[in-house]
Amino acid sequence: MPDRRVHRGPHPSDGRIFGAEALPALRAAAHDLSWLLGRDYAEASSLKIVGDRYDLVARQRTALTRAVCSEQQRDRRRAHEVPLSTLRGQTVLVDGYNVLTTIEAALSGGAILACRDGAWRDMASMHGSYRKVAETRPALALVGGLLAEHEIGSHWYLDSPVSNSGRLRTFMLDVSAATGWDWQIELVANPDAILRKAGEPVASADSAILDACERWVNLARSVVTAHVAEAWIVDLESMKNAERQ
Repeated sequence: MPDRRVHRGPHPSDGRIFGAEALPALRAAAHDLSWLLGRDYAEASSLKIVGDRYDLVARQRTALTRAVCSEQQRDRRRAHEVPLSTLRGQTVLVDGYNVLTTIEAALSGGAILACRDGAWRDMASMHGSYRKVAETRPALALVGGLLAEHEIGSHWYLDSPVSNSGRLRTFMLDVSAATGWDWQIELVANPDAILRKAGEPVASADSAILDACERWVNLARSVVTAHVAEAWIVDLESMKNAERQ
């Protein structure tokens, strides 16, 4: 069935499974999963143990895999994060879909996960195809405006195997031309392979990239914090307050 969404908003069940009443169990589960991962237990079996213990549905378990990492991963990622304010005059390599979909989701009221490593991640899923939504242009405008404010250049990478990447690139070039932003936008087969090895700062919340890159900037979180006051943030970062059940 074709994707006919015009927004990247919440799933119908999200209000219940990520709402205030669900948070204590989610935070406790995040604490336990992080403990297991930090002791080299396999992720799949650890997730099943924790998910079963707290009676989590599939979408909650998916959220945990996005939000939770080991203490070692958390410390490594946070040590390599750099603030936007230190990058004036530099060029940031942007993990295009990763950054864009999180801001689109925030603008459309989707659940945004505040994760243990400090990154913010969405619950959207593209399944190999990208569809432009009502929030795409506003999201791009917010990113471009924040980068311009800090006088930071950008080189965007889009996954060429993802359907409609070429159309998105054309749309982004039109947006950048209309605003005077000098964006470089490149279609590549595997942006992750490039970004993991990059010497330049990388804008992404992809865990595999953050575990390998030299420097990364929390661009999606910075944009949402600065400009999307109404964003729905599901806080799984503050596990020290988790209520054990």
